[in-house]
Amino acid sequence: MRGRQVFMQSMRLHGSTKIFGNPGTTENPLLESLLEHPEVEYITALHEGVAVCAAGFYAQATGLTPVANVHVAPGLGNAIGMMYGCLKARVPVVVTAGQQDTRMRLRDPLLRHDLVEMAAPVVKWSVEPQSADEIGPMMRRAFQIANEHPKGPVFVALPNNVMEQETDVPASTSGELHHSTLPHPETLQTIAEKLIEAEKIAVCVGDDIAREHVTAEFLQFVEQIGAAVFADFLLARRPIATDHPHFIRGLATDASQNRSMLAEYDAIVVVGGVTMEEIWFEQGSSLPERAYTVQIESDPRLLSVHRPVTEGISGDLGTIITRLSEIVADRASDEAQVRFKQNATLLADAHVANLTTQASRFENQIGTTPMAATEAMSALASALPQDVVIVDESITASADVDRAFRKRNPDEFFAGRGGGIGQGIAGAIGTAVALPEKQILAISGDGSAMYSIQALWTAAHHKLNIFFVILANAEYRVLKHNLDIHRQRFDAPSDQPYPNMDLINPTLDFSSMATGMGIANSRADTTEEIIAAAESYLSGDGPYLLEIAVAGKD
Repeated sequence: MRGRQVFMQSMRLHGSTKIFGNPGTTENPLLESLLEHPEVEYITALHEGVAVCAAGFYAQATGLTPVANVHVAPGLGNAIGMMYGCLKARVPVVVTAGQQDTRMRLRDPLLRHDLVEMAAPVVKWSVEPQSADEIGPMMRRAFQIANEHPKGPVFVALPNNVMEQETDVPASTSGELHHSTLPHPETLQTIAEKLIEAEKIAVCVGDDIAREHVTAEFLQFVEQIGAAVFADFLLARRPIATDHPHFIRGLATDASQNRSMLAEYDAIVVVGGVTMEEIWFEQGSSLPERAYTVQIESDPRLLSVHRPVTEGISGDLGTIITRLSEIVADRASDEAQVRFKQNATLLADAHVANLTTQASRFENQIGTTPMAATEAMSALASALPQDVVIVDESITASADVDRAFRKRNPDEFFAGRGGGIGQGIAGAIGTAVALPEKQILAISGDGSAMYSIQALWTAAHHKLNIFFVILANAEYRVLKHNLDIHRQRFDAPSDQPYPNMDLINPTLDFSSMATGMGIANSRADTTEEIIAAAESYLSGDGPYLLEIAVAGKD
């Protein structure tokens, strides 16, 4: 058999049936193999970044490991930003690139470069087989490494002559690998006792609770101990609904603000993935010095990496949280139980008060021209079914999305990590492929959408059920906010204009772009037009794009 046949067999053995790709000449062996494997679906993208991002969101939504196939050196370069996003989101993707014939290495042929070194900084493992005999073992290892915690992308370069070589080495899997996930019992008891003694407890949580499907155990635990919950400000998956009475807010983007928010708590639990990512420098830790701090992670290598903690424990998150709940229930005194319940009641009352304040603020924004994003999102939420799946890259309007859709199932929210933009409409492609029976709402700012606008063609080509909503304020609004912060922090003039941050002259026309790529569309300036567009999407078949004119920063 040939190397390319081993590659396809490896995909099948690992349950991988999707390739998100952009074809090129060095990918001919792989493309030829698709004719022999109709069970593998190739999702065609017009840019390598779109292909990789879509694969990452597909992995988020299914838990499976897809292949993203890009085109040699320039194509890999195009994909690097989205590979970084997959790395930060901890999603398993096998990224491959066709490579030039290895017999031409010394001739420096067109398109050839050291792909392994190019990919290495943004993947967990980067490799290139030198013979067809290596393809089977390398693919087995690639799928294994991609799925070891913390999960993430791997890269395999595929020279076209190696793919066509004969080999007797078949595809294989790693088998059922069992890792010890039992946490140290004495450490668990120490943590539980400290939580029982605490007057007020805060929990800072990342993506892993949702990613590892232990949300129910997590919520039971925070409700049991009356803990306030702070989620990371940039999440790929939601560990808690924003309408949960224990949810306070997102964490801040600098250490000083986080210390201030957490100052009233004498016990702080950091659990499940990246939290407290910083944008702005401040001296010191995000965690108050006087507090008892405990970090719970799946991977011991993540403990106390970014900031010191009092206690750290690793293992299966569900097992650790469940065992802590059991120990607390068994050992907590009546006095502690009363304190837990009192704190839970205070959180619930504060949550109601916060909702009232939000409602008042919303009322003050109704009727502006252009309309406020909060009014646009409320109109959209009123017109869509409860089970719509949301892919969110609204950025500065994310709080408005949260407010409007807060009662939706948090498992049906997807977003990107890493801070690179363009993940919203590209990620919606992968989410729609993963969840073909669901209606997908992809919300993006206009600046973000232009990073991966080619995704519209893929949605039309594959007839994906996506409602693209572009919030058009004709500016990079988040950059204006960040420039304000920068000027304040560095004592720079604050009355200057915002350079190169307006998307005007010409103004972007998303309706025309959608038409050019075969997608039904409309533009809305009123809530009535938003509702009418939602109805058109729901009554149609395939993708639809709605451009909503919303207010900018000023």
